[in-house]
Amino acid sequence: MTDDSKSGKAGDMPLFDFTKMLSQFRIPGVDFAAIVDRERKNIEALTAANKIAFEGWQALIRRQSEILQEAMKQAVADASQEDALKKRAELAKERFEGALNNMRELAEMATKSQKDAFDVVRKRVEENMENFRNFGKKSD
Repeated sequence: MTDDSKSGKAGDMPLFDFTKMLSQFRIPGVDFAAIVDRERKNIEALTAANKIAFEGWQALIRRQSEILQEAMKQAVADASQEDALKKRAELAKERFEGALNNMRELAEMATKSQKDAFDVVRKRVEENMENFRNFGKKSD
């Protein structure tokens, strides 16, 4: 098959040319090309939002792993100190404060990732609303 609309490459859109198919059905006042373009942009926005969210969660998991590794190294170092038993309360306080800081950092990372993904979708919704408001208006 040499049909360009069925290239099969990942990320190619569309795999089927809906514009050609819908152009057969001419309905006055309906711009099928604009409808297909709008839906393509909607799908692209959702894809971008999902990519942002996925990358954010990957970064979050990487950071959690780093935090765990750092905590384990510190625990081993603390345990090997000669006066570790005497300093238990101080070490516990330091580790607790460190854990709170790490939790705050992870929460901020998750919040930023979610906000960035939501912003992509929000922008697309705003564009759709603007197109809806301007529906039927002819530019001079």
